[in-house]
Amino acid sequence: MSNQSFKEKIASPYAEALIDHAQSLNLLTEATKDLSSISTVLSESKDLQILLQNPLINGVIKKEILKKLFENQINDFVMNFLLVLVDRRRISLLHNIIQKYLELIYVLESTTIAELYSAIDITEVQQESLIKKIKSMTNSNQVKLVIRKDINLIGGFIIKIGSKIIDASLAGKLKRMSLYLDTN
Repeated sequence: MSNQSFKEKIASPYAEALIDHAQSLNLLTEATKDLSSISTVLSESKDLQILLQNPLINGVIKKEILKKLFENQINDFVMNFLLVLVDRRRISLLHNIIQKYLELIYVLESTTIAELYSAIDITEVQQESLIKKIKSMTNSNQVKLVIRKDINLIGGFIIKIGSKIIDASLAGKLKRMSLYLDTN
């Protein structure tokens, strides 16, 4: 069993329990926002990741750090969830649990995640238009557009929706032309 699937197997019940509890408290939207902001903090702070993953650091210290970082910024029940993870020595899997939680929420809300790779920034109007087209293509209620800059594209964009890739980039067009010319 790979390490990633092991982490996923552990993360799934925690994510599902968090969703159930958030639904029972009618705080699903707030919990999702809180967990997204925690995920952002985790991804931006390698030191915090190392601290939470270190089994030699006392749980009391980890709890104090989490309280100082997130108290009065996140919902109390999400804070309690973090503290329970520390108690159960699962706080090192926080990133995996949050990812699984968001994945389940998107399925629950019929949200499609689309990654947009573009060489330049796109405007709000372009984003809205793209979201409408993706909604009609995928028959989903909502679309979460994740925008990433890729200066290697020269121009145009690439959209990834699950395993489907739509390549409307200049680099992609040049590659297709090159393949066409090679076959002739």
